[in-house]
Amino acid sequence: MRVRDFELDTNAATDDLSQYASPDLLRHIVLDFRQMKSFAQAPLIMARAEGIWYWDVNGKRYLDGISGVFTVNVGHANPRVLSALHRQIDQICFAPPLHATNVPAVQLAKLVADIAPGDINTVKLLSGGSEATEAAMKLARQYHRQTGNPLKYKVISLYRGYHGATMGALSATGLPRRKAIFEPTLPGFLKAMPPTCHACPFNLRYPSCGITCVDQIERMIELEGAETIAAVIVEPISNTGGITTPPPEYLPRLREICDRHNVLLIFDEIITGFGRTGQMFAAQTFGVLPDIICMGKGMGSGYSPLAAIAFRDHVAAAFWGEDAENIDFAHGHTFGGNPVSSAAGVAAIREIIDRDLCANARAMGEYLRQRIAELAPLDVITDVRGKGLLIGMGLAQSARGGIPFAPDLRFGQRVGRRALEHGLIVRADPDWIALAPPLIITRAEADELFDIFAACLREELTETRSAG
Repeated sequence: MRVRDFELDTNAATDDLSQYASPDLLRHIVLDFRQMKSFAQAPLIMARAEGIWYWDVNGKRYLDGISGVFTVNVGHANPRVLSALHRQIDQICFAPPLHATNVPAVQLAKLVADIAPGDINTVKLLSGGSEATEAAMKLARQYHRQTGNPLKYKVISLYRGYHGATMGALSATGLPRRKAIFEPTLPGFLKAMPPTCHACPFNLRYPSCGITCVDQIERMIELEGAETIAAVIVEPISNTGGITTPPPEYLPRLREICDRHNVLLIFDEIITGFGRTGQMFAAQTFGVLPDIICMGKGMGSGYSPLAAIAFRDHVAAAFWGEDAENIDFAHGHTFGGNPVSSAAGVAAIREIIDRDLCANARAMGEYLRQRIAELAPLDVITDVRGKGLLIGMGLAQSARGGIPFAPDLRFGQRVGRRALEHGLIVRADPDWIALAPPLIITRAEADELFDIFAACLREELTETRSAG
């Protein structure tokens, strides 16, 4: 094929784009966590999007029940964000990061400082979630070195947690299926059991458990030596753990433990930030102030790569002084603070604020939970987890009887595939499913999302129980 045969005509009709589903073209691209040979046999290639909807190259419409990947909080083709992008592209698209910053980056940092909880007033702009978690852990290590605790380098994270795909972020990740193939990972990373009350790793029951899962972290710190522990990094609600939502006491006690041992507490809010849980940050939802917040995804709502870390004044103070050779944060990325990405971030965050999408996330999240409760007679949903418009549902062959599906059935993923066939995108694992639509979703759209999901769940359950 000649190169000019495949120059994309952006004015072409949707039907004309079906040529891009050709296996010959798809052999040149690799997707995330996808076996490409099987993907190329039945590819899904999106052509356009608007509101809470996608359309593929064949014109089929899909309800975006997962905000792309927990990202498009203000919805697709948002006029305010698109206008900001167009204006910025006409002004400056790249500033020299070793010599200067730019107006949108300064605006974005100030805006994040204004909306962040407590004394979180300093922002390092980045371009992806893995960059943010890496930067947070590096910041913690350098902070301790510059405040007279050079032996503090270890990082504690949780099993089943996910913090990104780069090697440092992967080292903090507690999912074998994500990291085993790349091991050995970096030294200095420790794992604790997560607060999965729906499947307690200690075989205890809340609240009589006494929150053993958080007490173990203090024991780890003491046994490792508090003088060696730099940080604890957790997702306030863990996606890959099954939308794991900790009991109310967990995060406050974790904050107390970190304070006692001079350990920085890092919240990985790549998913939970910017309205997803019904507040701007999950730190506000749970009423706990971390030392560092990692943010991304909804920060720019997917319009341009954007992420950041934001940190408290006492952390920032360790990087603010007269010794220019030694006190700067020794970390950087080419596209951190990019003008176009920053402009997208300012517009997306302003949209969340001005339209009070946090309130809509609370209202629509509660409404969807009410609709999900209607499925109780099916005896398949064990529990509903999450906050706001981050909703996870546990699945079992008999929810009341506590009988799980056979692991090799991968029931949740079967429901997810059926939903996709019916035009609904969800997050599906073998024994749980998540919904996280854009924060702009209306009540009518929430009904449509639920109706498709419920129909697919019933169909798959009927077939499974008939076969069994």
